[in-house]
Order: sequence, then structure tokens, then C-alpha cells
Amino acid sequence: MNRRHIQLGAIVLALSLAAPLAAAQSWPSKPVKLILSQPAGSGPDSVARLIGDQLSRKWGQPVIVENRPGGQNAIGAQAAAKAAPDGYTFYFATAAALVTNVYLFKNLPYDPQKNFTPVGMIGKVPFAVSVNAASKLKSWPELVAFAKSNPGKLTVANEGPKTFSGMVTRILGSNLGVEVNSVPFSSVSAAVTDTIGGQTEVLVSDVPSVAQMVSTGKLRPLAVTTARRIVGWDAVPAIAESLPGFDYAGWMGIVAPAGTPAAVVERFNRDLDTVLKDKDMTARLLAIGPMTEGAGTVPQMNAFLTEEHARWSKLSVELNILPE
Repeated sequence: MNRRHIQLGAIVLALSLAAPLAAAQSWPSKPVKLILSQPAGSGPDSVARLIGDQLSRKWGQPVIVENRPGGQNAIGAQAAAKAAPDGYTFYFATAAALVTNVYLFKNLPYDPQKNFTPVGMIGKVPFAVSVNAASKLKSWPELVAFAKSNPGKLTVANEGPKTFSGMVTRILGSNLGVEVNSVPFSSVSAAVTDTIGGQTEVLVSDVPSVAQMVSTGKLRPLAVTTARRIVGWDAVPAIAESLPGFDYAGWMGIVAPAGTPAAVVERFNRDLDTVLKDKDMTARLLAIGPMTEGAGTVPQMNAFLTEEHARWSKLSVELNILPE
């Protein structure tokens, strides 16, 4: 009897271990949805659709991108957080939705740390500090010198105090010990237009939003906000070269509603990593937005989010940023 019980126990254990694997191998058996907080035609939307197309080919199932813009990412994030954790709805998220919103808004209708399970990283989106072609400021040191000798006079266009570009503008002023005149715009395109027209002297924006204007000579990048210089802009210094440790970039990642089967999350992570590490895909993504090094592992994504929360929590105290 004991031997029979042992054999039955071994069979039950084997079946329990095999079930999640079988579920992951058979998944997906129907279309997979990616909820996005940005509108159709935006940079993140283009990235999501490009990746979704490749995953669809890999899985043999449609990957549907559902745009839920508005509310500083809150509308899309809330929809994803409330979705059934059945492995068929995921959230294509930005740094704002998963981290910085926590320190900027009092009553978020979702909790990014409790409502989501990390799946994988997409990539980091570098930001740049640019001026128009006619500007007398020809280099990053010249801009810093002007800002220091003319407190409050340097007008810096960005997308507003509760956006990544607005936060970077504020952090830059604090790190340099200078006072700048931060000018919020309703969209990055409006900020670009006014900087080219000379209404504002400096623009802080993500690199993809200004790449075309830089290539046509209408804007001149003076520095990038990442720790190192970026591919294709090798002559543009990183701010970290003069401010060691300065490293601020937007990023995109995939998360799932909390409770999504771990085996499905792991499968999505592995397939996403394979797609992102394809050389052609890496180049295509870089042309429209993020610099990618692959999805990483689920624990690595989790650790990254923990570190980001710790960093922005500290910054919110240092800069006296009060959620509203």
C-alpha cells in the first residue's frame, strides 16, 4: 500500500508540474490584446503594433492593439488593471503609467505595484535637449553658462510638469543649480513648432519626436539625457559626461493583470525576448523610438521597477514634488 501511495503521489506531482507547461505551450488559443494608453499614430502605438505583428506571426494568433488614451495614462492603465487575468490581455506601458504617476497624482484609479505582474522590458527612449538652428547656443556648455548667468531667463519647452519631459527639465535645473523658465505645452509637436519658431529657446523632448527636425537642420541637439551617447547621434554629448550619474530615459514595457498564470507570463517573456533580439527588429525599433537589448527576464523586470520606484520616490522628496 505504501508503495502504491508513493506511486500515486508521484503521478499526481508529475501531472501538477506538467499542467502549467502544457497550458503555456497551448497558449494562445485565441487573439491576444495589448492595451495602450497612447493614441493611434503615436510613437508607442507604432512600437506596439510592430512588436504585435511579430508576436502574431510567432503565435499564429492576432495581436490586437487597443488604444485607450487620456487621463495621463490612467484610462488605459485602469482598463488593463481590471481586465481578466486569463493571459489574453496585457498592458503596453510607459514609465509614466507604471512609476512616475504614483508620485504626481493623489488618486490614481489603479495601483501599478499591486495591479500588475511584470512581463518584460521593451526598451529605453532617450530624451534630448535641443535648440533651433538660429540659436546662439552652439553647445551644451554654452547653454549651461547662459542659464547660470541669466537666472530664470532661459525658456525651456516641454510637455508639462506632470510629464517625463517636464520632470527632466526640473531635474536638470536642480542638478545644475540654475533657475529656468519651464514652458508647458499640450503636445510635443506644439513644443517643437514654437522652439523652431523661436518662441522658446530650448526644447526637452524624446529623441524620436525631434529626429526628423534634427536631420533637416531645423533643430540642433546639444545633449542627450541618457548615461551614454546614442547610436546615430555620436557627436551629441551625454549630459552624464559633465554631470556624472545623470541618466534619465523614458521606457516601455509589458505587464499583465495581477494573477495572470505564471507559465503564460514566462512564455510571453521568452517570445518577446526572441522578437526584440532580432537584428532587423532592433534597427526598426531604434528608427521609431526605443533602444532595446531584449526583454530581460521576469525577475529582472521586477527588479527594474522596484529600483525605479525607489529612485522617483527619493526624487519627489528632493524636488518637493507633491502629488495633486
